[in-house]
Amino acid sequence: MPSKALRVIALTLIILALLAGGWLWLTLHWDYSAGERAGYVQKFSKKGWLCKTWEGEIAMVTMPGAIPDKFDFTVHDDAVAQKINLLAGKRVVLSYRQHRFIPTSCFGETEYFVDGVREMVDTPAAAPAPSVSQGQLQTPR
Repeated sequence: MPSKALRVIALTLIILALLAGGWLWLTLHWDYSAGERAGYVQKFSKKGWLCKTWEGEIAMVTMPGAIPDKFDFTVHDDAVAQKINLLAGKRVVLSYRQHRFIPTSCFGETEYFVDGVREMVDTPAAAPAPSVSQGQLQTPR
């Protein structure tokens, strides 16, 4: 009798471990969403007691004088983190993937995982070409 109860308990624990492992794999490998955010990096540091991850925040400014929105993100790749550090103080575009319902914060404090970064170069708007010289009349259309 005790060996049958131990087998049931062991089988139940194995099934629960497989379900938890499957859920963890699914949440880490299936993207809920993907996209890009542009802004200025405000905070960026490596954090964690046991699992060290790069955690950051960018300020997304839509127009001068507007209150910026904040976007918190996590970076796992040290090469991407180094690029972000090199672009500090410049406007950047972060490519991210969102993974929802990750069961532990060991993989990052946020659900947004940045996997690419590039500098955003603002090109000045071209001055409009003058259509009529001063002193000349415009021809009717």
